[in-house]
Amino acid sequence: MSESAALRSGKGHRDENFPVASLLIRRRFRAPILAFYEFVRVADDIADHPTLARDEKLARLDRLEASLLGKNSDEPQGVALREILKERELSPQHAQDLLKAFRQDVTKLRYKDWDDLIGYCTYSAMPVGRFVLDVHGEAKSTWPANDALCAALQIINHLQDCAKDYRELDRVYLPQDFLSRHGVGVEALGEARASPVLLACLRELAARTGVLLGESARFPEMVRDRRLAMEIAAIERLAARLIPLLQTRDPLSERVHLTKPQAAMTGAGAAAAELWRRLTRGGSAHRSQAHGY
Repeated sequence: MSESAALRSGKGHRDENFPVASLLIRRRFRAPILAFYEFVRVADDIADHPTLARDEKLARLDRLEASLLGKNSDEPQGVALREILKERELSPQHAQDLLKAFRQDVTKLRYKDWDDLIGYCTYSAMPVGRFVLDVHGEAKSTWPANDALCAALQIINHLQDCAKDYRELDRVYLPQDFLSRHGVGVEALGEARASPVLLACLRELAARTGVLLGESARFPEMVRDRRLAMEIAAIERLAARLIPLLQTRDPLSERVHLTKPQAAMTGAGAAAAELWRRLTRGGSAHRSQAHGY
């Protein structure tokens, strides 16, 4: 069995919808975050590979985990993450949680209801933010806000890619009870344009996702590290820009992503606003950080 990196889709951290270890993040924290990203990217590409058989996908994910835990050295991304986790005295648990989600992607193609989808996000999205927080030494009291934001980002991606996921992988993250309530079946995702009932379903899900995003509104001010707070503020603003697009456009036939210039301007504006908030109204705990800006 060859190294799983040979199966990579070609997607890198600069191609993601939301920033990954941008220049806002302090240099000493970027290396572990990027090592984590590379590990997760390989696992994601295994789970989404269009021609690999189910059993081979699961075997490769198992081998990736074994490399992470030091049981083999077959997967370079697992070895690299293992070494940096040991160096920084960090747990592999967040990476293992994500592997649970990728195994679920291989074996589960439908989601019963909203709670079922959030259960998936518990493993597929929330550990990403938790890892970044752990790298920065942030308190676990930030996790609920992180979890709401990460789940919102995940579901935004699901809504943006709902047609692609169905057509290429027969995978549908839209909860079945939402589809049933609107009288629409999953086969509607294969059409060139969304029907009015499918649009109504997608817009209801976008609105529900907006509520999640609202639950993370105070997340940046809860974070001690100023630069991380600026990155979070940028991500939140980007997500907030996408919710209206998902409520007014058809993801089957229209663009529901921001352009790179739009994303850059939106993120920069939010980061600057968070910096200004901290400089003018930040609490003493933020101003007295030993590591500064």
